[in-house]
Amino acid sequence: MISNQNLPALVGIDDIAASIPKLMLPIEDLAKARNLEYAKLNKGLGLEAMSISDAHEDVATLAANAILSLLLRNGLQPQQIGRIYMGTESAVDGAKPTASYVLDMLTQYFEKDYGKDCLLNCDVVDMTFACIGAVDALQNTLDWVRAGRDRIGIVVGSDIAKYELGSGGEYTQGAGAVALLIRENPRLMAIPDNFGVATRSVHDFFKPLRTVSKAQLIEEVLKLAKESTLTTEEILSRVDDKLEEEGVLNSQDALITLHKDTPVFDGPYSNLCYRNRIWEALQNLAAKSGLNDNEPITDDWYRLIFHLPYAFQARRMFSEVFMIESKRRGDWNELQTELKLERPMRNHFETDAEYEKAYNGFLRAISKTARYRKFVAEKIEKGERASSLVGNLYTSSILLSLMSTLELALNEDRDLTDTTFGFFSYGSGSKSKVFTGILQDGWREISQRFNLFEQLSQRTAIDYETYEQLHRKQKQLSVIAPNGEFYLADICKERSVLEGARTYKWKESADKLVDAKR
Repeated sequence: MISNQNLPALVGIDDIAASIPKLMLPIEDLAKARNLEYAKLNKGLGLEAMSISDAHEDVATLAANAILSLLLRNGLQPQQIGRIYMGTESAVDGAKPTASYVLDMLTQYFEKDYGKDCLLNCDVVDMTFACIGAVDALQNTLDWVRAGRDRIGIVVGSDIAKYELGSGGEYTQGAGAVALLIRENPRLMAIPDNFGVATRSVHDFFKPLRTVSKAQLIEEVLKLAKESTLTTEEILSRVDDKLEEEGVLNSQDALITLHKDTPVFDGPYSNLCYRNRIWEALQNLAAKSGLNDNEPITDDWYRLIFHLPYAFQARRMFSEVFMIESKRRGDWNELQTELKLERPMRNHFETDAEYEKAYNGFLRAISKTARYRKFVAEKIEKGERASSLVGNLYTSSILLSLMSTLELALNEDRDLTDTTFGFFSYGSGSKSKVFTGILQDGWREISQRFNLFEQLSQRTAIDYETYEQLHRKQKQLSVIAPNGEFYLADICKERSVLEGARTYKWKESADKLVDAKR
């Protein structure tokens, strides 16, 4: 007989907390400003509103506020936290991890009661792989907790999804952070040590380090300043060798590197990569689980949780897996009878592009069948609702989908303990990880404390003009003053060793500010 003391402890998610900006822009208002058909965005993509970060918010404050809520709600002391691993693709520094700013804010909050070294031994790091960074941090932290005893870690995904004004991705924007408490014997969800992985290097969505020559910058300035008589060459001769003087152009490099918050992306190609990677990762998980090629994989998964760059992404991308699973299950003929279409064959088309167009049309037809709609309503739809109201959260999008599903599941008249959830994560570039989680006895108690939809219902709608000012970073004063939260107080603009250093503060009350360390 094996003693229970020798069995490995379950490891997983003990609790979840979200920090969503208090501002939002109704998608209908954006549609009017862009002369877009609102019904296509709402009914076609599932979009209702997008969260907008205020002037005092960034990914560090959002993450710190989510983590603080998690710690206070669970009565944890800072010394108990062994690590804070952060997934983000919106880092505020190219070297210093955003998680270190988060650590400083939390230290500032707790040092009065626990001392300035209360988080000295807490490991922090950023993990970046587009939208899958938080799942990478989750898998790493699960392994770390399993490798010891009584370890407690925090995983947080925090991002501000930003696209160029008027671009094809603008209406999918969002902002927010979701923090997970990871420990042994979790009250919410245990996560087995088995992840399917699929990775390929592609350029479907990325944020390159762009380079521009000094001459290009000067030429652009001269074009704007039409009255100038100086030439590009004359200005360059004044700045190239004068490195003792401070200035953007006074650099030893002929090319200056620029970073933009907005991405380069190919929407249709990214959708294809998303679809392919999640299927490849699912196959990898099945192989690791000992399933043969003819067995359906997802039949016993009660709910499916996805990365959602927009609310209806999963239902639009999953029809291929649904088809393959139907064939393995043996009911494809019934589905095809309803479909009344044959799958296109590559040898019937002259080009790959023609075949892909026909195949995508075939998959869309599957998604419109009654059987597939019933599948979506049962297994996917509850995870979409928060995304409809928030927009894309990049790394924490999949975590928000989990919160949405669990909070809405409270209304179901059944005990979901021991049911299995399937997770489909994706990060452009591109990688997918597919894994499962098993609901624990305390899931209902923990989920009742989320208050996610109540939090979303209390946000303030802003007009388009305010949105554009915030997007362009023209608005210096906050729309809603910070209250009971961390906020960005200053970015050092002096030419010194602290140039660019960010200072954060905690707003405890209207008349009490506590400085955070840099």
